[in-house]
Amino acid sequence: MVAMSTDAGGSGFAGPPPPGYAPPPGYPPPGYPPPGYSPGYPPPPGYAPPPGYGPPPGYGPPGYGPPPGYGPPGYGPPALKPGVIPLRPLTLSDIFNGAVGYIRANPKATLGLTTIVVVATQLIALILSVGPLAVGGQLIPTLSGEEEVSAGVLASTMLSSLAGSVATGLSAILLSGLLTVVVGRAVFGSGITIGQAWQRLRGRLWALVGFSALEVLGAMLLIAAVVGFIFAVGAAAGGAAAVLIGIPLVLALIAALVYLGTMLTFTPVIIVLERLGIVEAVKRSFALIKRDFWRVLGIRLLAVIVAQLVAGAVAFPFSLGGQIILMAATTTTAALFALVLLSVGGAIGQIITAPFSAGVVALQYTDARIRREAFDLVLQTGAGYGPTAPSDSTDHLWLTRQN
Repeated sequence: MVAMSTDAGGSGFAGPPPPGYAPPPGYPPPGYPPPGYSPGYPPPPGYAPPPGYGPPPGYGPPGYGPPPGYGPPGYGPPALKPGVIPLRPLTLSDIFNGAVGYIRANPKATLGLTTIVVVATQLIALILSVGPLAVGGQLIPTLSGEEEVSAGVLASTMLSSLAGSVATGLSAILLSGLLTVVVGRAVFGSGITIGQAWQRLRGRLWALVGFSALEVLGAMLLIAAVVGFIFAVGAAAGGAAAVLIGIPLVLALIAALVYLGTMLTFTPVIIVLERLGIVEAVKRSFALIKRDFWRVLGIRLLAVIVAQLVAGAVAFPFSLGGQIILMAATTTTAALFALVLLSVGGAIGQIITAPFSAGVVALQYTDARIRREAFDLVLQTGAGYGPTAPSDSTDHLWLTRQN
């Protein structure tokens, strides 16, 4: 039987070569490419690889590769990120970067808004706290402690300070609500003006104020109950019994305040974005946090520490200068200048850190909904509206919730 050659250099037999067959000199074994041939695409005419043979993994025709935006085999596409966060469960760095990113993306509605509220509040608080003393000419004696202040001036000062504290608290509530609105838009990459933020918040402001008042009142009642009980035990059984019972009670009180404060963290955000009433918002905050209590508490504590460090570093030069001038002040004008300098340092620190703190809380809330309710799928529908959609077209998405 005569062997027939092919263009590919393989055997011309219709089946396997007969026993003892050897290719002529210069010809490759049956089924192999001719000498000098290197694997590539396309193969020479008439050549086919042996059964079961294929290119190594990762090889293919020239120009072949995964579609743009995809990673190596086995990995999905990166998470959609239309705004300051990726639409997936968030890490600590995602939350902190998002809290900074929304400030950079919309500085007028964050730093500008914060500056207006904080400066106005600091001026009101300063006027109310030291105004009566300055008018009565008793500012220097009061600060130095050299003279006794009259009862009338002291009562007026205490009332003014209380009014200043109330104004500060109300401004903090207003600022937190406005910044929450800004974050809600920044998740989708949409901007917002200060006027638009106010229009969005205006209908929810009284609910925010009511919740804050109830929160403070509840904490005060809890503290008063514990302190009153300890004093009652001391009056009935002596100081040793009061100390013995008071130490664990105080520790339990601190733990209770930390627990309740953490579980209520999302309530203001829910009131603003989901537009719920106070009771419903409190229940929803508990439902979102109860399985992630330590994560929420840890991130919140870390954010507070970072904010306090930054605020302290920024305010330090003003505080140092104000304290030096205040110690050497001999006139009311010098004392007022020192107090203004101290207020300026505090205001600058608050202007820098308040948007960051509000952003962390709002993004923690967003992360909790993503983890508990697959809320990222809802947010992705808003991202699909495209950059030409109205900026308020995504506001209703925050209303979606699992019942």
